[in-house]
Parts: sequence; C-alpha cells; structure tokens
Amino acid sequence: MSKKKGLSLEEKRSRMMAIFFETKDVFQLKDIEKIAPKTKGITPMSVKEVLQSLVDDNMVDSERVGTSNYFWSFPSKALHARKRKQEDLEKLHEDGKQRNAALQQAVKKAKEGRQDTEERAALHKELTSLREQREALRAELEKYKECDPEVVEEMREYRAQNRFSTRALRP
Repeated sequence: MSKKKGLSLEEKRSRMMAIFFETKDVFQLKDIEKIAPKTKGITPMSVKEVLQSLVDDNMVDSERVGTSNYFWSFPSKALHARKRKQEDLEKLHEDGKQRNAALQQAVKKAKEGRQDTEERAALHKELTSLREQREALRAELEKYKECDPEVVEEMREYRAQNRFSTRALRP
C-alpha cells in the first residue's frame, strides 16, 4: 500500500512545458485541462494555476481572441530567452570586471602617498597625542560645566518657572 506523492510546482511546470514543446501546437484552456492529467500526470485542479504561473513568467504566451484564450510556447522561444539571459549575464560580468579594474586602480593610486616613512610616523604619533589631549580637556571642561554662568542662569530660570507654575495650581 504505497501512497502516491504529489508533484511539486516546478515538476508540474516542466511537464506542462513539455506538452507545449512536444506538440508545438496552440491550445485553449479546456484542451490543456484534458491533456495534462492524461499525458503528464498533472492534477486537473492545478492545471490552471500552473499554466497561469508559466504565463506570468513569460514562458508561455497567451492571447484572447474573441471569447477564447489561446496558449502556446515553442522550443525556439525558450532558446531565444536563454540566449538573451546569457547575453545579459555576460554583459553584467563584463561590467563587474571593469568596475573591479577601476577599483584596483583607485586602491593603487590611494596607496601611492601612504608609504611608511619616519615623517609620517611622527605625524601620526603627534595626531594621536593631540586627540588624547583634546579628550582630556573636554573631560575637564565637563567637570566645570556646573560653574558656567550660562548654565547657572538656565537653572535659575527653570526653578523660577517651576515655582510659579506650582503656585498657580494651589488654591
């Protein structure tokens, strides 16, 4: 007693494409709904969904003529689509190679003036000490911030405003 396992969407799509490539014909939806379950084992309930996904991905063409919808796909279309995709990828690859070469050139140019010399090492050391000195002065300035006349005045104004606002609330 083995249970049949259903097909995945990709398997259904490839089998549906096989119908079009093997027959090289134009179909209406009702024709595909009859053919797909018999020849390729695609469940009748999912035929329309699979066909629509193929149309959405431009793998199958569809056209409405009067009140009927016709679907078709020929092997040459798939070949042309693959060639177009290959050309796009090759162009993208070439653009990437050019960009890489430009970046390598920029790195080389940036490294030209950065050789380690005694003068550069001395300047770097001086820069580091000046940064440390700046941070120390900022910390000292922060300690004396409470004595700053502007900060003291702001604190007095804040207290005065709060005193008046709390008196207004009292009866």
